[in-house]
Amino acid sequence: MPDVFTADDARHWALLTRAALAARRTEIDELNVFPVPDGDTGTNLYLTLDGAIDDVVATHGARGVLGTADLVEECRTLRRAVLMAARGNSGVIMSQVVGGVCDVVVEREAAEVDTALLVECLERGAAKARSSVAHPQEGTILTVADAAAAAARAAGDAGGSMAKVSAAAVEAATEALARTPEQLPALARAGVVDAGGAGCVLLLEALHRVVTGDWTASADGLLTTASDDARSEWRATDRAVGAPPTEEVTADGPAFEVMFLLTDTDADAVRGLTTALDRLGDSLLVVGGPDLWNVHVHVDDAGAAVEAGIAAGRPERIRITHLPSQVAAREEVVALGVVAGASGPGVATLLEEAGAVAVAFGPGRRLSANHLLEAARGTGASAVVLLPADPDGLMAAEVASEAAAGDGLEVHVVPARTTVQALAALAVLDPERSVHANVVAMTGAAVATRHGAVSVATKEALTWAGVCHPGDVLGIVDGDVAFLGSDLADSARDVLERLLSAGGELVTLVTGEDAEPGLAERTAARLGRERPEVEVVVIDGGQPVYPLLIGVE
Repeated sequence: MPDVFTADDARHWALLTRAALAARRTEIDELNVFPVPDGDTGTNLYLTLDGAIDDVVATHGARGVLGTADLVEECRTLRRAVLMAARGNSGVIMSQVVGGVCDVVVEREAAEVDTALLVECLERGAAKARSSVAHPQEGTILTVADAAAAAARAAGDAGGSMAKVSAAAVEAATEALARTPEQLPALARAGVVDAGGAGCVLLLEALHRVVTGDWTASADGLLTTASDDARSEWRATDRAVGAPPTEEVTADGPAFEVMFLLTDTDADAVRGLTTALDRLGDSLLVVGGPDLWNVHVHVDDAGAAVEAGIAAGRPERIRITHLPSQVAAREEVVALGVVAGASGPGVATLLEEAGAVAVAFGPGRRLSANHLLEAARGTGASAVVLLPADPDGLMAAEVASEAAAGDGLEVHVVPARTTVQALAALAVLDPERSVHANVVAMTGAAVATRHGAVSVATKEALTWAGVCHPGDVLGIVDGDVAFLGSDLADSARDVLERLLSAGGELVTLVTGEDAEPGLAERTAARLGRERPEVEVVVIDGGQPVYPLLIGVE
């Protein structure tokens, strides 16, 4: 394997990191006690990268270079996209880590990154993140990123390969993460490591997987089994540093988080804004430039913060969050509404019987933010969970969630990309738990469900498994065409074997409107003979396109 990092590798790294954050975001949310215990660090990190990737895809698609842009163009586009998409304190800092890496590539006009340049990228990312924080605090993502960069430099100076450099960065970051409670009393009291630092470790682990060629290990569920050694320390720090058992943490400090993008400004105005916001509050981040800035601050006077932005330029995408309310909402038990995408009439019936509001979608009828928002309002609940059950529907769900916040409706998006993931999430809903606890449990169930399907090609097309022709059976694993077949039943068996290769206790088979009679039953019977320890559930979904949807929990 050449010891270089290419544009394809960069794309793989971004996708793997997004998948890792999706799989681990609720665990990271649970770690979030500093600077405010609002339980959203994992969600903000995921949404930051997810939004940035969507923006890059849209930009490069419009230019006709999607999947073929060179490394410099990928980094130039991603640098701006991640700045615009950054959410929360940790999301803004992570945008600077990524932005620093991109800066090096763009400045050098590097067609590919070799080992020496990778070291420089990691150093620039850590340095840019630290310089973005008005008052840096040790025991945070900054400490973890610094440790990774220093270890990468040492490995590179010793003549190490790219794999050894990335491995050294991961090891040092993991060790630094485990030590964060020694540096931040809030972490020690809660018995957890730093949430932002945990996200940084996942970013570096995904990098190491790409460098070593292990990026195809999984898809939506990436890192659900990886990082076990590191994650076993995430909640073991109370033993390591002698902290008391985990206790409830409450919000101290300023009452509001204010975020906005700033345009139509200049360097002097930005310096004045930074000084004004520093007097008003804390957790200050003013990053970007020269034509676009991302501003984040915690203040008691949200109006004054926005006014300072108006004086400096033109604030856009203003978001104001009342932090004490957000913290309190994590423990409050309220009636929770559920809205879920339904790919077929049978699925819709099942969702409605379980108490969810079903929103139909399918070919020619995509989920829209307006439909989801209308359905969320129609539940009559003050808090609602959205289960899109569709990859494209995730963005619509996020838009609906943000729009709902303006109406005073609390809406959470669980990243269920398929019908089987939505059903798995709905199965763990417990009305006796708090909204936050339900969102954590439902997200965990969704991302832990591996998914597949079989379909029949209707035209010639290029897939990951080669060129398909009309009538070919497509074996789909975790969203990608993994192989081409000629028989639906045999292909369903092959999909199941791949999904069950990492184990599983429950298999869900959802039959489509075009499924041949007895397809699911024959598949279930064969599975019963070959894997009697696995429970099988068959559902008549009635969805188009896919004769059989498959889920493994």
